[in-house]
Amino acid sequence: MSTMNKRENAGFPSEIEAALPDSRVYQMQKPSPMGIGRRVFSIHNHVGDLAPWPYYESEEAFSPADPGPSTTEELRSSMQARGIEKTLIIPNYGIPVQAQPFSHNELVVKLCGEGGDKVAGALWVSGLPQNRELTESALQLLGKPNIRALKMSYILGGTADPNKWDEQTLRQHEMIFRAAVEYDIPIQFHTSPGGGSDITGFFEMIKRYGKELKVHLVHMGGGTSGHIRLLSQWKDMVEGGYRVYLDTSWAIGFAVRKLLQELDRTGIGADRVMFGCDEPWSDFESEFWKVQGVKGVSDEIKERIFWGNAEEVYFKK
Repeated sequence: MSTMNKRENAGFPSEIEAALPDSRVYQMQKPSPMGIGRRVFSIHNHVGDLAPWPYYESEEAFSPADPGPSTTEELRSSMQARGIEKTLIIPNYGIPVQAQPFSHNELVVKLCGEGGDKVAGALWVSGLPQNRELTESALQLLGKPNIRALKMSYILGGTADPNKWDEQTLRQHEMIFRAAVEYDIPIQFHTSPGGGSDITGFFEMIKRYGKELKVHLVHMGGGTSGHIRLLSQWKDMVEGGYRVYLDTSWAIGFAVRKLLQELDRTGIGADRVMFGCDEPWSDFESEFWKVQGVKGVSDEIKERIFWGNAEEVYFKK
């Protein structure tokens, strides 16, 4: 998902808070015939409301996506409707308000605490120095039941390329990275082509930190150029000892097909790729069939992606 920084806000202003609906429109969902007998774990699902916003050229605020689940009942309904056995949840985000995704960290902790062994969570943190206090507060939540990752995105500002960080930004990132290494958990990074989230910046980050830090590249590099660059470097990163992980959410079909073929042919990184549906910004059905529908790939590889790798990386503690 992406957004244009149409406004700059350091806080979570009352007018945005007030725009959230009094009665939520989240609907309990009936089970669908998806899954076709497979175990499915999704390691990328958003939770919580997101206030309407005047995106891009729009003069009026609107909500482009459905709200994420905000209660255990809603989360359980969403999972059951899609045949998802276990899920990793992250704060919903997508408006240029720095405090907004932090505001859902407590919800993530609550749902993880109530979800038993079926729900894991990632806490929102930021490499921007202006968000230091919010990030420090988020890191204090590490160690809570089933918190298994951190989540970062540069679409709200900054860059993944450490060569472009000033001293304050460097200290902020290294504070976050030390915490992730201490708890031995991945950081999920949003990737998208161009700007601060471009895969080329993450290559530089991985070179500097990736032998200690678990780097989970969400969306497989993001877009055609990001996919091609990532595919060209994947073998070298894995064999070079870098702790890099991927999920297939939002990836274009050719990239997922090529990656699965290579995993099946060589086995290199077969334990590093996972399934994510990115609801409510993407849709489970297309994300599922993007993996399930790849022909000529062993069922063992698909089983690893649909649940086996996620069990090892996020749920086996």
